[in-house]
Amino acid sequence: MTPEVTGGSDRKILVLASQSASRRAMLDAAGVPYEALPARVDEDAAKASLAHLSARDLADALAELKAVKISRQVPGALVLGSDSLVALADGSRLDKPESREEAAEHLARMSGGVHDLWSAAVVAEQGNAVWRHVDRAELHVRPLSAAFIEAYLDHEWPAIAGCVGCFRIEGRGVQLFGRIEGSQFTVLGLPLLPVLDYCRIRGVIAG
Repeated sequence: MTPEVTGGSDRKILVLASQSASRRAMLDAAGVPYEALPARVDEDAAKASLAHLSARDLADALAELKAVKISRQVPGALVLGSDSLVALADGSRLDKPESREEAAEHLARMSGGVHDLWSAAVVAEQGNAVWRHVDRAELHVRPLSAAFIEAYLDHEWPAIAGCVGCFRIEGRGVQLFGRIEGSQFTVLGLPLLPVLDYCRIRGVIAG
C-alpha cells in the first residue's frame, strides 16, 4: 500500500524502502514515524553492473537505487534506502547465503579474520537523492571451529538466510566476534544516529 502524502502538515513523511526487521526495529525503538515499502530491486543485476565499485561505494549505490525507486512512487515523501556489505580481509565480498552449505562456507572464510562491514543510508525526495551517509564497522571474527559452525547453523538457519555475513548481532551472531569496532547500529544495517540528525533537520521528528 502506498502511503498518502498530504500538503496540510509541515511534518514530512518518512518512507523506509525496506521490510528489514532490524531496520524497522531501530526506527521503532527510536520513536521515528514512518511507513515501510519494499523496494524490490534486482540486487543481483545491480551488483553485476556495479561490480567495479568498492564495497563502500557499492553499498551507497544500492541504498540510492532503493530510495530513488520508491521516491518516484511517493514523490511527496522522504524515502530512506539502505544497504550493507561485508568486505573480507582478502578483498572479496560476501552476499546473502543461498543455502546452509553456502552459509557454512561464508563463516569458514570469515573465521579468524578482521573484516569491514559497510552500511549506507540514502534519502531521496522527488526521485532524487538529497542526503547520504556511509559508515564502517570493523568485525574481528574469532576462530570458528567446524563443530561450532554446524551447531550455530542448527540454531540460526534459515533465519540468517537474508543476512550478509550470516549473523544477527542481536542474537547468537554475537558469538562470532572477539571484538567489534564501530556503531552497533551500523552493524545492524543502518547508520542510525546520522539518519536521526537528518530526520530532525527535515521535520520528521522534533528537534
